[in-house]
Amino acid sequence: MNRLAKLLLVVASLLALGACSKPAQNTSGDESVIRNMQDAWYKGYNSGDVSAVAALYADDAVVMAPDVPAAAGIAAIRDYYSKSMPQFQATGLTAVEGPIGEIGISGDLGWQGTTYTLTDKSGATVETGKVLTVFRRKGGGKWMIIRDTWNSDAPSSAATAASSH
Repeated sequence: MNRLAKLLLVVASLLALGACSKPAQNTSGDESVIRNMQDAWYKGYNSGDVSAVAALYADDAVVMAPDVPAAAGIAAIRDYYSKSMPQFQATGLTAVEGPIGEIGISGDLGWQGTTYTLTDKSGATVETGKVLTVFRRKGGGKWMIIRDTWNSDAPSSAATAASSH
């Protein structure tokens, strides 16, 4: 193959690759929406507003809270929060979102990893943990939570029992 043919092959290959790549997606507006949704979740949860929290979830969402079976679908999610939020309110604790971790956006999917702290009335930390929330952009551009899970940094009682053997 002569030099010109090689050069044309390289140029054609680069043009083909360039045609396949997508321009960088500007996600700053979507990231702001997700941050605001997380803020709304904590505000609603701490005030015991089941309807406000449930409104953040898609109809087919799944909540995977610790120590209970997954709540699949908006009716099950509403039922879960209707039972767990009054119990949380009775403890007098407050859930505080930790520093925002990475927010990622890829097309109509987004995710956020963060931490949380539970504080008592004096402001003392009672528990810390981590959260992973997945979002999907629905028709009209509205973001909704489709998967939500969190767990404590403390070892579970099963892990404690297993390590004592």
